[in-house]
Amino acid sequence: MKKSNTNILKNKVSAFFVKLPESHAFRSIMASVISIVIGLVFGFFLLLILKPDRAGWGIYRILFGITDIRRFARMLYFAAPILMTGLAVGVAFKTGLFNIGASGQYTLGSFFALYTAMIWQWPWYLAILAAMAGGAIWGALPGLFKAFFNVHEVISSIMFNWIGMYLVNLLSINTPAMLDRLVGNRTMILVNANPSAVIPKWGLDVAFQSNFMNIAIFLAIIYAVIMYIVLNRTTFGYELKACGFNRHASQNAGINAKRNIIVAMVISGALAGVGGGLYYLSGIGQYLVERSLLMAGFNGIPVALLGASNPIGIIFSALFISYLQVGGDSLQPVFAKETIDVIISVIIYMSALSLIVKTVIASILKRGSIKKHAKEEKQ
Repeated sequence: MKKSNTNILKNKVSAFFVKLPESHAFRSIMASVISIVIGLVFGFFLLLILKPDRAGWGIYRILFGITDIRRFARMLYFAAPILMTGLAVGVAFKTGLFNIGASGQYTLGSFFALYTAMIWQWPWYLAILAAMAGGAIWGALPGLFKAFFNVHEVISSIMFNWIGMYLVNLLSINTPAMLDRLVGNRTMILVNANPSAVIPKWGLDVAFQSNFMNIAIFLAIIYAVIMYIVLNRTTFGYELKACGFNRHASQNAGINAKRNIIVAMVISGALAGVGGGLYYLSGIGQYLVERSLLMAGFNGIPVALLGASNPIGIIFSALFISYLQVGGDSLQPVFAKETIDVIISVIIYMSALSLIVKTVIASILKRGSIKKHAKEEKQ
Protein backbone atom coordinates (compact mmCIF):
# COMPACT_ATOMS: atom_id res chain seq x y z
CA MET A 1 0.00 0.00 0.00
CA LYS A 2 2.80 2.36 0.95
CA LYS A 3 4.69 1.56 -2.27
CA SER A 4 1.62 2.30 -4.41
CA ASN A 5 1.12 5.63 -2.63
CA THR A 6 4.78 6.45 -3.17
CA ASN A 7 4.50 5.61 -6.88
CA ILE A 8 1.38 7.78 -7.22
CA LEU A 9 3.21 10.68 -5.55
CA LYS A 10 6.23 10.19 -7.82
CA ASN A 11 4.02 10.17 -10.90
CA LYS A 12 2.29 13.37 -9.80
CA VAL A 13 5.62 15.10 -9.16
CA SER A 14 6.97 13.88 -12.50
CA ALA A 15 3.84 15.09 -14.32
CA PHE A 16 4.16 18.47 -12.61
CA PHE A 17 7.73 18.99 -13.80
CA VAL A 18 6.88 17.76 -17.30
CA LYS A 19 4.02 20.26 -17.61
CA LEU A 20 5.90 23.09 -15.83
CA PRO A 21 7.73 24.44 -18.93
CA GLU A 22 4.40 24.67 -20.76
CA SER A 23 2.78 26.89 -18.11
CA HIS A 24 2.34 30.60 -18.73
CA ALA A 25 3.52 31.44 -15.19
CA PHE A 26 6.80 29.54 -15.66
CA ARG A 27 7.55 31.32 -18.93
CA SER A 28 6.75 34.71 -17.36
CA ILE A 29 9.09 34.04 -14.44
CA MET A 30 11.85 32.84 -16.78
CA ALA A 31 11.42 35.93 -18.98
CA SER A 32 11.77 38.19 -15.92
CA VAL A 33 14.82 36.29 -14.64
CA ILE A 34 16.49 36.47 -18.07
CA SER A 35 15.77 40.23 -18.24
CA ILE A 36 17.39 40.72 -14.84
CA VAL A 37 20.44 38.61 -15.71
CA ILE A 38 20.99 40.49 -18.99
CA GLY A 39 20.69 43.82 -17.15
CA LEU A 40 23.24 42.76 -14.52
CA VAL A 41 25.66 41.41 -17.15
CA PHE A 42 25.36 44.70 -19.04
CA GLY A 43 25.96 46.51 -15.74
CA PHE A 44 29.13 44.54 -15.14
CA PHE A 45 30.52 45.48 -18.56
CA LEU A 46 29.54 49.10 -17.95
CA LEU A 47 31.46 49.09 -14.66
CA LEU A 48 34.34 47.37 -16.45
CA ILE A 49 34.48 50.22 -18.98
CA LEU A 50 34.25 52.95 -16.33
CA LYS A 51 36.73 51.49 -13.80
CA PRO A 52 38.14 48.09 -14.75
CA ASP A 53 39.87 47.55 -11.41
CA ARG A 54 36.66 48.13 -9.40
CA ALA A 55 34.10 46.39 -11.65
CA GLY A 56 34.01 43.20 -9.56
CA TRP A 57 33.62 45.21 -6.38
CA GLY A 58 30.88 47.29 -8.03
CA ILE A 59 28.70 44.36 -9.14
CA TYR A 60 29.18 42.77 -5.72
CA ARG A 61 27.93 45.98 -4.06
CA ILE A 62 24.88 46.06 -6.35
CA LEU A 63 23.99 42.47 -5.50
CA PHE A 64 24.92 42.59 -1.81
CA GLY A 65 24.85 46.32 -1.05
CA ILE A 66 22.20 46.00 1.65
CA THR A 67 24.49 44.92 4.43
CA ASP A 68 22.60 46.05 7.50
CA ILE A 69 19.06 46.25 8.83
CA ARG A 70 18.86 50.03 8.32
CA ARG A 71 19.43 49.70 4.58
CA PHE A 72 16.86 46.92 4.53
CA ALA A 73 14.37 49.30 6.16
CA ARG A 74 15.08 51.91 3.47
CA MET A 75 14.50 49.27 0.80
CA LEU A 76 11.05 48.49 2.25
CA TYR A 77 10.29 52.21 2.56
CA PHE A 78 10.98 52.89 -1.13
CA ALA A 79 9.36 49.62 -2.24
CA ALA A 80 5.90 50.58 -0.91
CA PRO A 81 5.10 53.45 -3.33
CA ILE A 82 6.56 51.73 -6.41
CA LEU A 83 4.64 48.57 -5.49
CA MET A 84 1.45 50.64 -5.66
CA THR A 85 2.36 52.32 -8.96
CA GLY A 86 3.41 48.89 -10.28
CA LEU A 87 -0.05 47.61 -9.34
CA ALA A 88 -1.60 50.61 -11.08
CA VAL A 89 0.23 49.88 -14.33
CA GLY A 90 -0.22 46.10 -13.98
CA VAL A 91 -3.99 46.26 -13.46
CA ALA A 92 -4.31 48.48 -16.53
CA PHE A 93 -2.18 46.01 -18.53
CA LYS A 94 -4.44 43.16 -17.49
CA THR A 95 -7.42 45.06 -18.88
CA GLY A 96 -5.71 45.87 -22.17
CA LEU A 97 -4.78 49.46 -21.25
CA PHE A 98 -1.36 51.10 -20.98
CA ASN A 99 -1.64 53.55 -18.11
CA ILE A 100 1.48 55.67 -18.50
CA GLY A 101 -0.17 58.38 -16.41
CA ALA A 102 0.63 56.82 -13.04
CA SER A 103 3.00 59.72 -12.28
CA GLY A 104 0.21 62.30 -12.53
CA GLN A 105 -2.17 60.10 -10.54
CA TYR A 106 0.54 59.58 -7.92
CA THR A 107 1.05 63.36 -7.73
CA LEU A 108 -2.67 64.11 -7.33
CA GLY A 109 -2.93 61.39 -4.70
CA SER A 110 -0.01 62.94 -2.85
CA PHE A 111 -1.65 66.36 -2.87
CA PHE A 112 -5.02 65.07 -1.70
CA ALA A 113 -3.30 63.18 1.13
CA LEU A 114 -1.19 66.13 2.25
CA TYR A 115 -4.02 68.66 1.95
CA THR A 116 -6.48 66.62 4.01
CA ALA A 117 -3.77 65.73 6.52
CA MET A 118 -2.36 69.24 6.97
CA ILE A 119 -5.36 71.50 6.42
CA TRP A 120 -8.31 69.36 7.51
CA GLN A 121 -6.27 67.47 10.12
CA TRP A 122 -7.49 64.07 8.97
CA PRO A 123 -5.83 60.96 10.47
CA TRP A 124 -3.57 58.87 8.26
CA TYR A 125 -6.14 56.25 7.25
CA LEU A 126 -8.61 58.89 6.03
CA ALA A 127 -5.81 60.77 4.27
CA ILE A 128 -4.94 57.54 2.38
CA LEU A 129 -8.58 57.30 1.27
CA ALA A 130 -8.29 60.91 0.07
CA ALA A 131 -5.14 59.95 -1.86
CA MET A 132 -7.07 57.09 -3.42
CA ALA A 133 -9.84 59.50 -4.46
CA GLY A 134 -7.35 61.96 -5.98
CA GLY A 135 -5.64 59.27 -8.05
CA ALA A 136 -9.01 57.78 -9.09
CA ILE A 137 -10.27 61.14 -10.37
CA TRP A 138 -7.11 61.67 -12.40
CA GLY A 139 -7.23 58.12 -13.73
CA ALA A 140 -10.89 58.43 -14.73
CA LEU A 141 -10.23 61.26 -17.18
CA PRO A 142 -8.08 59.28 -19.68
CA GLY A 143 -10.56 56.40 -19.21
CA LEU A 144 -13.46 58.62 -20.25
CA PHE A 145 -11.57 59.88 -23.30
CA LYS A 146 -10.71 56.29 -24.27
CA ALA A 147 -14.23 54.93 -23.75
CA PHE A 148 -16.25 57.69 -25.44
CA PHE A 149 -13.86 59.34 -27.90
CA ASN A 150 -11.39 56.50 -28.57
CA VAL A 151 -8.45 58.73 -27.60
CA HIS A 152 -5.50 56.45 -26.95
CA GLU A 153 -4.81 56.27 -23.21
CA VAL A 154 -1.04 56.61 -23.71
CA ILE A 155 -1.44 60.04 -25.32
CA SER A 156 -4.04 61.37 -22.90
CA SER A 157 -2.37 59.99 -19.77
CA ILE A 158 1.02 61.47 -20.75
CA MET A 159 -0.60 64.90 -21.10
CA PHE A 160 -2.44 64.49 -17.81
CA ASN A 161 0.89 63.76 -16.11
CA TRP A 162 2.07 67.29 -16.84
CA ILE A 163 -1.33 68.87 -16.22
CA GLY A 164 -1.48 67.11 -12.85
CA MET A 165 1.99 68.22 -11.81
CA TYR A 166 1.41 71.88 -12.72
CA LEU A 167 -2.07 71.82 -11.17
CA VAL A 168 -0.65 70.58 -7.85
CA ASN A 169 2.12 73.18 -7.99
CA LEU A 170 -0.47 75.88 -8.69
CA LEU A 171 -2.71 74.78 -5.82
CA SER A 172 0.24 74.44 -3.44
CA ILE A 173 1.54 77.97 -3.89
CA ASN A 174 -1.77 79.79 -4.45
CA THR A 175 -4.04 78.27 -1.80
CA PRO A 176 -3.72 80.44 1.35
CA ALA A 177 -4.15 77.45 3.68
CA MET A 178 -1.40 75.50 1.90
CA LEU A 179 0.94 78.49 1.85
CA ASP A 180 0.95 78.39 5.65
CA ARG A 181 2.14 74.77 5.43
CA LEU A 182 5.05 75.49 3.06
CA VAL A 183 8.63 75.98 4.16
CA GLY A 184 10.30 77.65 1.21
CA ASN A 185 9.17 75.62 -1.80
CA ARG A 186 8.32 72.40 0.04
CA THR A 187 5.69 71.23 2.52
CA MET A 188 6.57 71.34 6.18
CA ILE A 189 7.42 68.14 8.04
CA LEU A 190 4.15 66.28 8.53
CA VAL A 191 4.70 65.46 12.19
CA ASN A 192 4.77 69.21 12.93
CA ALA A 193 1.54 69.83 11.00
CA ASN A 194 -0.50 66.81 12.13
CA PRO A 195 1.11 63.91 14.07
CA SER A 196 -2.03 61.76 13.65
CA ALA A 197 -1.55 61.82 9.86
CA VAL A 198 1.80 60.02 10.04
CA ILE A 199 1.52 56.33 9.12
CA PRO A 200 2.11 54.39 12.37
CA LYS A 201 5.35 52.52 12.92
CA TRP A 202 4.11 50.04 15.56
CA GLY A 203 7.62 49.66 16.94
CA LEU A 204 9.12 48.72 13.57
CA ASP A 205 11.36 51.78 13.63
CA VAL A 206 12.94 50.46 16.83
CA ALA A 207 13.18 46.88 15.56
CA PHE A 208 14.80 48.00 12.28
CA GLN A 209 16.77 50.85 13.89
CA SER A 210 15.49 53.23 11.23
CA ASN A 211 12.99 56.07 11.12
CA PHE A 212 12.18 55.02 7.54
CA MET A 213 10.35 51.91 8.73
CA ASN A 214 6.57 51.92 9.11
CA ILE A 215 3.59 49.74 8.13
CA ALA A 216 3.34 51.19 4.59
CA ILE A 217 4.92 48.15 2.92
CA PHE A 218 2.41 45.85 4.62
CA LEU A 219 -0.48 48.05 3.51
CA ALA A 220 0.86 47.92 -0.07
CA ILE A 221 1.09 44.11 0.08
CA ILE A 222 -2.52 43.94 1.32
CA TYR A 223 -3.61 46.02 -1.69
CA ALA A 224 -1.70 43.62 -3.98
CA VAL A 225 -3.40 40.57 -2.46
CA ILE A 226 -6.82 42.23 -2.77
CA MET A 227 -6.19 43.03 -6.44
CA TYR A 228 -5.04 39.44 -7.07
CA ILE A 229 -8.30 38.12 -5.60
CA VAL A 230 -10.40 40.65 -7.52
CA LEU A 231 -8.76 39.90 -10.86
CA ASN A 232 -8.57 36.13 -10.52
CA ARG A 233 -11.42 35.10 -8.24
CA THR A 234 -14.35 37.37 -9.10
CA THR A 235 -16.75 37.81 -12.00
CA PHE A 236 -15.92 41.52 -12.02
CA GLY A 237 -12.21 40.76 -12.51
CA TYR A 238 -13.02 38.26 -15.25
CA GLU A 239 -15.01 40.92 -17.13
CA LEU A 240 -12.15 43.42 -16.81
CA LYS A 241 -9.64 40.92 -18.22
CA ALA A 242 -12.07 39.81 -20.93
CA CYS A 243 -12.23 43.39 -22.21
CA GLY A 244 -8.44 43.44 -22.22
CA PHE A 245 -8.16 40.24 -24.27
CA ASN A 246 -10.78 41.24 -26.85
CA ARG A 247 -12.97 44.29 -26.40
CA HIS A 248 -15.32 43.50 -29.29
CA ALA A 249 -15.80 39.86 -28.32
CA SER A 250 -16.61 40.86 -24.74
CA GLN A 251 -19.18 43.36 -26.03
CA ASN A 252 -20.83 40.59 -28.06
CA ALA A 253 -20.91 38.51 -24.88
CA GLY A 254 -22.92 41.23 -23.14
CA ILE A 255 -20.08 42.89 -21.21
CA ASN A 256 -20.19 46.69 -21.06
CA ALA A 257 -16.73 47.46 -22.46
CA LYS A 258 -16.96 51.25 -22.06
CA ARG A 259 -17.87 50.96 -18.41
CA ASN A 260 -15.05 48.50 -17.79
CA ILE A 261 -12.47 50.75 -19.48
CA ILE A 262 -13.44 53.64 -17.22
CA VAL A 263 -13.58 51.45 -14.11
CA ALA A 264 -10.18 49.92 -14.91
CA MET A 265 -8.58 53.36 -15.22
CA VAL A 266 -10.30 54.54 -12.03
CA ILE A 267 -8.91 51.55 -10.11
CA SER A 268 -5.49 52.01 -11.70
CA GLY A 269 -5.44 55.72 -10.79
CA ALA A 270 -6.64 54.98 -7.25
CA LEU A 271 -3.77 52.53 -6.69
CA ALA A 272 -1.22 55.06 -7.95
CA GLY A 273 -2.78 57.72 -5.70
CA VAL A 274 -2.40 55.45 -2.68
CA GLY A 275 1.29 55.11 -3.59
CA GLY A 276 1.69 58.87 -3.27
CA GLY A 277 -0.19 58.82 0.03
CA LEU A 278 2.01 56.06 1.47
CA TYR A 279 5.17 57.97 0.54
CA TYR A 280 4.27 61.42 1.83
CA LEU A 281 2.32 60.28 4.89
CA SER A 282 5.41 58.46 6.12
CA GLY A 283 6.43 61.66 7.86
CA ILE A 284 9.77 61.77 6.03
CA GLY A 285 8.94 62.80 2.47
CA GLN A 286 8.13 66.46 1.81
CA TYR A 287 6.40 67.53 -1.39
CA LEU A 288 8.63 69.88 -3.34
CA VAL A 289 7.11 72.27 -5.87
CA GLU A 290 8.29 70.25 -8.86
CA ARG A 291 9.61 71.16 -12.28
CA SER A 292 9.75 67.60 -13.54
CA LEU A 293 7.48 64.58 -13.21
CA LEU A 294 7.81 62.38 -10.14
CA MET A 295 9.70 59.23 -11.13
CA ALA A 296 7.80 56.94 -8.74
CA GLY A 297 4.99 56.76 -11.29
CA PHE A 298 7.30 55.70 -14.09
CA ASN A 299 9.14 53.21 -11.87
CA GLY A 300 5.85 51.35 -11.70
CA ILE A 301 6.25 50.39 -15.38
CA PRO A 302 9.34 48.13 -14.91
CA VAL A 303 7.84 46.79 -11.69
CA ALA A 304 4.68 45.76 -13.58
CA LEU A 305 6.65 44.32 -16.51
CA LEU A 306 9.01 42.31 -14.30
CA GLY A 307 6.04 41.04 -12.31
CA ALA A 308 4.23 40.04 -15.56
CA SER A 309 1.34 42.28 -14.40
CA ASN A 310 0.52 39.68 -11.73
CA PRO A 311 -0.20 41.41 -8.39
CA ILE A 312 1.76 38.78 -6.45
CA GLY A 313 4.67 38.96 -8.91
CA ILE A 314 4.60 42.76 -8.61
CA ILE A 315 5.28 42.48 -4.86
CA PHE A 316 8.58 40.71 -5.55
CA SER A 317 9.55 42.90 -8.51
CA ALA A 318 8.95 46.07 -6.43
CA LEU A 319 11.18 44.72 -3.68
CA PHE A 320 13.84 43.84 -6.28
CA ILE A 321 13.84 47.25 -7.99
CA SER A 322 13.97 48.95 -4.58
CA TYR A 323 16.80 46.60 -3.58
CA LEU A 324 18.81 47.63 -6.65
CA GLN A 325 18.19 51.33 -6.00
CA VAL A 326 19.19 51.20 -2.33
CA GLY A 327 22.04 48.76 -2.93
CA GLY A 328 23.26 50.90 -5.83
CA ASP A 329 23.71 53.85 -3.47
CA SER A 330 26.62 51.96 -1.92
CA LEU A 331 28.52 52.35 -5.22
CA GLN A 332 29.16 55.98 -4.40
CA PRO A 333 31.55 57.74 -4.48
CA VAL A 334 33.54 55.20 -6.53
CA PHE A 335 30.88 55.18 -9.28
CA ALA A 336 28.41 57.93 -10.20
CA LYS A 337 24.85 57.70 -8.88
CA GLU A 338 23.52 57.43 -12.44
CA THR A 339 25.31 54.08 -12.95
CA ILE A 340 22.61 52.10 -11.15
CA ASP A 341 19.94 54.04 -13.06
CA VAL A 342 21.47 52.86 -16.34
CA ILE A 343 21.51 49.24 -15.15
CA ILE A 344 17.87 49.44 -14.05
CA SER A 345 17.02 51.04 -17.40
CA VAL A 346 18.48 48.07 -19.27
CA ILE A 347 16.41 45.71 -17.12
CA ILE A 348 13.37 47.86 -17.96
CA TYR A 349 14.03 47.63 -21.71
CA MET A 350 14.56 43.89 -21.48
CA SER A 351 11.33 43.59 -19.48
CA ALA A 352 9.53 45.49 -22.23
CA LEU A 353 10.77 42.80 -24.61
CA SER A 354 9.48 40.06 -22.30
CA LEU A 355 6.96 38.92 -24.95
CA ILE A 356 9.84 38.20 -27.33
CA VAL A 357 11.76 36.45 -24.55
CA LYS A 358 8.68 34.32 -23.76
CA THR A 359 8.37 33.42 -27.45
CA VAL A 360 12.03 32.38 -27.58
CA ILE A 361 11.64 30.28 -24.42
CA ALA A 362 8.51 28.63 -25.85
CA SER A 363 10.34 27.90 -29.12
CA ILE A 364 13.30 26.33 -27.30
CA LEU A 365 10.99 24.22 -25.11
CA LYS A 366 8.97 23.15 -28.14
CA ARG A 367 12.09 22.01 -30.03
CA GLY A 368 13.23 20.09 -26.94
CA SER A 369 9.81 18.41 -26.68
CA ILE A 370 9.85 17.43 -30.38
CA LYS A 371 13.32 15.88 -30.03
CA LYS A 372 12.23 14.00 -26.92
CA HIS A 373 9.16 12.56 -28.66
CA ALA A 374 11.27 11.63 -31.69
CA LYS A 375 13.68 9.67 -29.48
CA GLU A 376 10.80 7.91 -27.72
CA GLU A 377 9.29 6.87 -31.06
CA LYS A 378 12.62 5.44 -32.27
CA GLN A 379 12.90 3.40 -29.10
